[in-house]
Amino acid sequence: MSISRTELALTTTVAKALIEAGCVQFRVDEPFRLPSGWTSPVYMDCRRLISFPKLRRDLVSESLRLLRDRNCLEGIDAIVGAESSGIALAAWIADTLQLPLQYVRKKAKGLGPSTQIEGVVETGDCVLLVDDLMAAGESKREFCRALNEVGAKMKDIFVIFDYSVFPTAEVLERWGVTVHSLATWQDVLVAARCDGLVDSRSLNELEAFLKDPVAWSHAHGGIVWTRR
Repeated sequence: MSISRTELALTTTVAKALIEAGCVQFRVDEPFRLPSGWTSPVYMDCRRLISFPKLRRDLVSESLRLLRDRNCLEGIDAIVGAESSGIALAAWIADTLQLPLQYVRKKAKGLGPSTQIEGVVETGDCVLLVDDLMAAGESKREFCRALNEVGAKMKDIFVIFDYSVFPTAEVLERWGVTVHSLATWQDVLVAARCDGLVDSRSLNELEAFLKDPVAWSHAHGGIVWTRR
């Protein structure tokens, strides 16, 4: 998907805000290990955003603008939040749009696919899945499967932040969904370098990671990726 100059300015601004809110963490000597098994020199904690009222309002506003510009809200019947970090963001978006809200669990709490969804989903409903971030895509695949099993239709996923480094397209290809975000690690790198927000050693490691994330992860103890 092509990015306009306006969107490019937005992504850099959002990345800077995430750094200043303390959502971005660097670990040069001992990499972070993500739940998927990938390793990374950086970690994003978007859960902190709930404690910054003005920032979260601004992010919701920009999220809706981006989604409208990309025609992601046309024909949407409901907003679905992903357990657990996506629920608050989904609730703010649903409230602004005056749309029904549901949320999807990572695992069913009982028997049957409907026990993985909280709220009322009608067969054929067109929904927008909302989460705080996208890393390796494993949880998003599970959410897509659960929504499909209860008859919901979905073409788009929205997240505040997309790692945009791991082979998530292969993970999600069965569901034919498009992932939209306000910022990526490349945006963090640009914002941090321009404003001197992060030390050069950490930024150099991030840059090395971005050149070949899969190889970097493997070299630092992460899983070896194979096409599914």
